[in-house]
Amino acid sequence: MNVILTIAGSDPSGGAGIQADIKTITSIGGYAAAVITTITCQNSLGVSLVSPLEPALVQQQIISVLEDNDVSHIKIGMTGSSGIVRAIHECLEHFAGEIIVDPVLKSSSGASLLGGTPSALAPLLQKATVLTPNSHELAILSGLDCSSQKKGVLAGKRLMHEFPNLHALCLKGGHLHASSDKVHDTLLVKRNGDIMEKSICHVRHQTRNSHGTGCTFASAFTAFHAQHHDYAKAFSEAVHYVDDLLNWGKQDQLGAGTGPLVHYRQNRQDREV
Repeated sequence: MNVILTIAGSDPSGGAGIQADIKTITSIGGYAAAVITTITCQNSLGVSLVSPLEPALVQQQIISVLEDNDVSHIKIGMTGSSGIVRAIHECLEHFAGEIIVDPVLKSSSGASLLGGTPSALAPLLQKATVLTPNSHELAILSGLDCSSQKKGVLAGKRLMHEFPNLHALCLKGGHLHASSDKVHDTLLVKRNGDIMEKSICHVRHQTRNSHGTGCTFASAFTAFHAQHHDYAKAFSEAVHYVDDLLNWGKQDQLGAGTGPLVHYRQNRQDREV
C-alpha cells in the first residue's frame, strides 16, 4: 500500500483541493492521508472566503501523519500563507521521499489563494522534487513570458536550474491557446545532467466540468509515480487520467457554474472493462 500525504486547502463543494486529492489518489489505488492548510468557502461559481489555519496546527497535522506512517510521496497544493509555507518546510526538513508541489496561486475565478507574494513559495521549491504549474503559474514563478509552449519550456528549464532539487517539471497546457482544439502538456526531466523534454498532444474537451483539474492532475501524477517511480510514465498516465475524466463528465450537471470532475467514473470504467 502506497501511503501518500496530500497537504492542501479544503473545498467544501468537493471539486478541488484536499477533497479532489483524496478522490484521485484513492481511485488510482493509493492510500491518502490529508493535512488541511486552509478552509475555503467555494462552489462551482467561485471562491467567496479563504481562511488559513494557524501554522502550528498545520505543522502538528503533518507531524501526526509522518510519525505514524511510512509516507513515500507528499503532494502540496494550496498553502494559504507564508507562515504555513515555513511550517511545512520545517516539517519536511528530513523527509527523503518525493515532494510534488502544485503551485496554487489563484483560483480559476481569480481569487488569490497564496496569501502572500509568489516568492513566499521559495522554501518549498527548494525542497520539491517535482513541480506541476500551469502556464500562468509558471510565468509568475519564473518571471518570464510563458504565452507559448516553447516559451514555457524555457521558463521551466530556468526554474529547474534555479532549484537543483527539482527532478521533473510538468507544464499543464490547458491555459495555453484556449481557443485551440488541441492541448499540449509537457514534461521536463533531468537525466545525466541534461533536461529532457516530452510532450503529449490531445483533444481539448468542450465541457463546463473542469473544476479541480489542476489538483487532480498533480495528485494523479503523485499516485502513479508512487506505483512505479517513473516520471515519464507517471506523466503520461496522469495526462490520460484527467483527459478521461473530462471526457466522461461532459454531460454531468453538478452546480450552476464550472462543475467538478467525476472521479468515481474512473472506478466504474475499470469495472466495466
